Amino acid sequence: MTTKIMIVDDSSLYQQLVKNVLRSLEDVEIVGQAKTGREALAKIPDLQPDLLTLDVQMPDMNGLELLKEIRRRRMPVKAIMLSSLTAQGTQVTTDALLAGAFDFIHKPNSSDATASRQELHNLLNEKIVAFQQSRKTSMPARRSNTPVATWDKAKASNVDVPQTLESLETNAGSGAITSSVEAAQQPNRIDAVVIGTSTGGPMALRELIPKLPSDLGVPVFVVQHMPPKYTQSLALRLSEASTLPVLEAVDGMRVEPNQVYIAPGGLHMGIETVMGKPVIRTSNEAHEHNCRPAVDYTLRSACNFYRGNLLGVILTGMGRDGTAGCRNVKESGGTVFAQHPEGCTVYGMPKVIVEEQLADRVIPLEKMASWIIRFVEKSRC
Repeated sequence: MTTKIMIVDDSSLYQQLVKNVLRSLEDVEIVGQAKTGREALAKIPDLQPDLLTLDVQMPDMNGLELLKEIRRRRMPVKAIMLSSLTAQGTQVTTDALLAGAFDFIHKPNSSDATASRQELHNLLNEKIVAFQQSRKTSMPARRSNTPVATWDKAKASNVDVPQTLESLETNAGSGAITSSVEAAQQPNRIDAVVIGTSTGGPMALRELIPKLPSDLGVPVFVVQHMPPKYTQSLALRLSEASTLPVLEAVDGMRVEPNQVYIAPGGLHMGIETVMGKPVIRTSNEAHEHNCRPAVDYTLRSACNFYRGNLLGVILTGMGRDGTAGCRNVKESGGTVFAQHPEGCTVYGMPKVIVEEQLADRVIPLEKMASWIIRFVEKSRC
């Protein structure tokens, strides 16, 4: 299936660079270009792209503003954000991911034009392959009586309409969830939760973390595949929306219940025992699955400390990071939840967990927080 792509960047030079790279990729068709967000917004209904390469910082209407307007109008198009590694660019990119951008890449800044082009080629190819995979394997974001967005409807609608990814609040005290949790096999007390995710993770975390109560009773460790600086921005935004404090993990930080620890970009996050208490250890050991931080690393380390008293949760993402770690959890006597394919940006990581029969439960994203809450509560009664 050919992916139709529109290039949105205020730099003619960078537009040309992206165009040259895209022309070298398989199953890609460039359908148009735009220099501003407003120009892109005007062209999208006629060009009907599947995907935008979207510059973060542009005059008139920046990438985040364009993304929000696309969602408001329910246009069926995704975006890969192209970001400069600046404080402003990092924060806007993080906000774009939380608002539903498919993924992002850094704009290469090497003085060597050939090296920059090769780096951009590798990065774009990886993200576009992930996007193409998501179109083949992902189910619709949510079952709903609201009609799925189509280009015919999007063209005719420039007014406020319900967003396709509205948050569905789950009643943590509902009898249905309570009875389901009581029926679930739960041999061990849960003393910690580890959440692993990749592509689509920021938006999934934005749905899940704010629903966890301030008295959850256990620490939550989150591994999101992200480079340095972005995890700090992610922690800040999640903390602003949550009753639980959300922190970017720092080496030597004491682990406390009722706190969320985000693995720092570029480093693995582990747990070590110091005087019988858990302490976070960060490491620049080799990448796992081409990732650092890696979900497997944190799950493996958490198993060493918490043994079978661990709940592993695998959310949307490409690849199989987290599979070996979840096997460690199961072998230790712990429990594993996987996100249901409905709602996954890329049904990759949780799919492998299910296929290898490591998941105790497969749960829709909007119900994941309620399951975690009840499961932890029941285990600690």
